[in-house]
Amino acid sequence: MNKKIFMDLLARKEFKAIRSILEVMNAVDIALLLAELEDRELALAFRLIPKDKAADVFANMNNSMQTYLVEMFTELELRELLDDLYMDDTVDLLEELPANLVTRILDVVDSAKRAKINELLDYPEDSAGSIMTTEYVDLRKNMTVAQAMLHIKQVGIHKETIYTCYVLENRRLIGIVTAKDLMTSPDSVLISDLMETEIISVNTHTDKEEVARLFSKYDLLAIPVVDTENLMVGIVTVDDALDVVVEEATEDITIMAAMNPSEKPYFETSVFHHARNRFPWLLVLMLSATITGAIITRYEDAFAAIPLLVSFIPMLMDTGGNCGSQSSTLIIRGIALDEIHFRDIFRVMFKEFRIALLVSLGLALANGLRILLIYHSLRLALVIGLSLIGAVVLAKLIGCTLPLFAKKVHLDPAIMAAPLITTVVDTCSIIIYFTIATQVFRFN
Repeated sequence: MNKKIFMDLLARKEFKAIRSILEVMNAVDIALLLAELEDRELALAFRLIPKDKAADVFANMNNSMQTYLVEMFTELELRELLDDLYMDDTVDLLEELPANLVTRILDVVDSAKRAKINELLDYPEDSAGSIMTTEYVDLRKNMTVAQAMLHIKQVGIHKETIYTCYVLENRRLIGIVTAKDLMTSPDSVLISDLMETEIISVNTHTDKEEVARLFSKYDLLAIPVVDTENLMVGIVTVDDALDVVVEEATEDITIMAAMNPSEKPYFETSVFHHARNRFPWLLVLMLSATITGAIITRYEDAFAAIPLLVSFIPMLMDTGGNCGSQSSTLIIRGIALDEIHFRDIFRVMFKEFRIALLVSLGLALANGLRILLIYHSLRLALVIGLSLIGAVVLAKLIGCTLPLFAKKVHLDPAIMAAPLITTVVDTCSIIIYFTIATQVFRFN
């Protein structure tokens, strides 16, 4: 839908035409379209969305849009919206709203829903409990397929998913049944004969990143969440798992770029907050780089004797930093996908050592030939070649081990990414370079 056309219809107050357009649009597309509107137009346009689609559109809006609408809604409108919102979307909304609006929402919902909301809000932020929904279809093992299908028809409209149903006995999870199994089985078959008892489930305090991994590993649409007594309390659906993947990837990317993570979109974050998120790491890296400067100062005699040595410093530092970044990026990815663990550290080091030898020998040979052709100095070619080999090997080993050590001490491996690795490797490369140059050229 073209924004200009939509704005023209809104300006001419052709509400019937707008409503007919919104009826056929996807909820996500409507949310994106409304994000282009001014606040005053947003409230008007949202009220034109068909009632059965309004909650889905609201759930896909950004926080600032949701906050504005909650402020503008009448009590009746707010109650109707909350009745249609799934529990996990309601909790997500409350976690982002100002305190006064949270109070207003809790005053509007009924006591039963308020109790469920408060229970979900009590779970740790990074736990399965914080992203689960309590709206799922539960069955009994003595039901027939016909009875189960009738039950789904009666309650399914209020549940987040009906593709997987959960068989409970005294609230204890004993089996699962898929909608496909129900629809392809005779009506007289008992659920106890149809249900699968090998169940993949998570605890309410399981890390949500681990929950997302299980979705990827087992190709799930939903995963049951149980408490410490194995009583079922909710489910996590695949859309929430995808949100976790995006959130964790965003956090890792920002940390790898030497920034503090921010949950707000780029344009909704103020200049001051952007600067505050970036400054601390830049300050740390700048101060740590002074170590490299101090080392270079120690070798002033070498510069005085052979000024040409200075020209190779940027190449050595950049090559070492790039090699370290390559290794750290692959290891961080492997850790995130649960492919690499701390127990694999020696296997990883041996593999990266062999890779480093092949890469460094190729780089050393290319540079050695270039130096011989341009400067006609075998000793200079030898110094640069050996320095490259030493810098690349060390950079690869540092790049592959630091993320694993970070994970071992319960830090985010993404911290040990390009900026930090580059700073460490730069210092090491300079030490290797001038140590070799001192020995080959016999400086005092």
